[in-house]
Amino acid sequence: MSANQAVSQISQAEPGMRDYDLECRTFSWDREAKYLDGLPGNGGLNIAHEALVRHAAGKLAGIPAFRFIRSDLSQQDYTYGDMHRLSSRFANVLLALKLEKGDRVFTLLGRIPELYVSALGTLKAGGIFCPLFSVFGPEPVLQRLSRGDARILVTTTELWKKRVVPQADRLTFLKYVLLVDAPDHLDGGVLSYPLLLSQASESYQIAPTNPEDPALLHFTSGTTGMPKGAVHVHRAVLMHELTGRIVLDFHPGDIFWCTADPGWVTGTSYGIISPLVNGVTSIVDEEEFDAERWLTILQQQRVTVWYTAPTAIRRLMRLDYLPRERYDLSSLRLVCSVGEPLNAEAVVWGERALGKKILDNWWQTETGGILIANYCGVPVKPGSMGRPLPGIEAGIAEVTDTGMKLLEEADRQGNLVIRNGWPSMFRAYLHDPDRYQRSFRDGWYVTGDLARRDADGYFWFVGRADDIIKTSGHLVGPFEVESVLMQHPAIEEAAVIGIPDPVVGERVKAYLVIRQSVHWDNHLLNDVTAFARRNLGTAIAPKEYTVVAGLPKTKSGKVLRRLLKARELGLPEGDLSTLEKS
Repeated sequence: MSANQAVSQISQAEPGMRDYDLECRTFSWDREAKYLDGLPGNGGLNIAHEALVRHAAGKLAGIPAFRFIRSDLSQQDYTYGDMHRLSSRFANVLLALKLEKGDRVFTLLGRIPELYVSALGTLKAGGIFCPLFSVFGPEPVLQRLSRGDARILVTTTELWKKRVVPQADRLTFLKYVLLVDAPDHLDGGVLSYPLLLSQASESYQIAPTNPEDPALLHFTSGTTGMPKGAVHVHRAVLMHELTGRIVLDFHPGDIFWCTADPGWVTGTSYGIISPLVNGVTSIVDEEEFDAERWLTILQQQRVTVWYTAPTAIRRLMRLDYLPRERYDLSSLRLVCSVGEPLNAEAVVWGERALGKKILDNWWQTETGGILIANYCGVPVKPGSMGRPLPGIEAGIAEVTDTGMKLLEEADRQGNLVIRNGWPSMFRAYLHDPDRYQRSFRDGWYVTGDLARRDADGYFWFVGRADDIIKTSGHLVGPFEVESVLMQHPAIEEAAVIGIPDPVVGERVKAYLVIRQSVHWDNHLLNDVTAFARRNLGTAIAPKEYTVVAGLPKTKSGKVLRRLLKARELGLPEGDLSTLEKS
């Protein structure tokens, strides 16, 4: 069978889940655990063993685990066997540096092989892996290294000099910096990564690991103050396996591309762990978004499952042609989106432009994995988050300082809550136990997202609780207003905030990004105003519009509404370390 025939066969594979209700009725986490091996000799559970070691010892040893795409579109494959050997070398390096179980190993790297080797080697060695965005400035790097009690940092010479050296006198807790591009050691604390790796053994046996041992640390920015460090444990791998199988619909032979950087939780959970656990090949592009480049990669690499962000999708929607008119995207079996809610228009556009509806799903840094999703082979409602995973109980609740009340009626708006106990639930906010406790009510995790559940059990995102606008007695979700505005042919993107108003409480203001071919003037303003009032009603439609060149977003694609509001009102802007550079 030729490579193209194999890809064609994979592209036509039956969905991993075809009967949602049956899966929910029969699901058990004990049964799910049977998809994993566990450490030999009843030694517990370790993410690196499930993701790498068991495959490297079997028929996948020679199959590419990662295919790195360089700037010139050339590629380099690392097989499951390669990654096993290299990560074992790194685990031995950590052992030689006297890393203790639970010590934090940070990476400050672009999407290069050393990042992925370091992640898996750290997990083998019993350390806690914490990736940082390579675009972070010195202060965000300091905040995270400091709050995370970093013992070891893996980075490049340039990033070390620019991001770490300026803060060196404040990083007394950092024992070692390992430079991936230094041929020799600089001193006793700044060491050559390649030299250490070359001197280390390829043989390493993972020590017994408890499923509840900490494994991953991901920082998530707050509106003010220091970033929060969410701690996840090795048992999270159950969720990574399950969601890879039934949401991302992995099949043997799949070529998978998660476009997220591991500095964001998606890039670790679904750019490293989930595809490896499920034994598929992952594409890793070292460059940032470029529409033509990405479409070329989809075509050349015959990608079968693509996981990306709404920001990228909306950028592709700006093209003056439909992608599949110029590129062969016939290999694509599934396209999924995460980061910000996906507008219904984008879901439908995907079918026309890519040949597949784009399936949205919902989760957070704190949840560690996908909890609510649209599924391949299950009816999709464009614009909906989908339905909870089997094994996950989600609800809509009215939350107060003293407790919460579940809202059973359909289409009631409230706080999205998840019953405690799923495997990838975060176990702590590092050094902030009080904040962690405040995240839970009566056995439920309070997500801080507002949503509603329709009569069919589909969940619909309304907005962040702190983004909600209260105007003339109405509670207005920004996403609802933005979705309607983006249906206007002149509007490319929209973000909505509330501005204090002495009469109505808050008035709705919209920031608009206009399509390049459009000229903004009073006539168009009047047309947009009438369109919004006609589709939203006068109480909810924006009272004020500002046209901007672009919206402030995080690297993961989330629109920073709170930053727009802070700038509008002259308030502190809070943590901007994850802000996407325009």
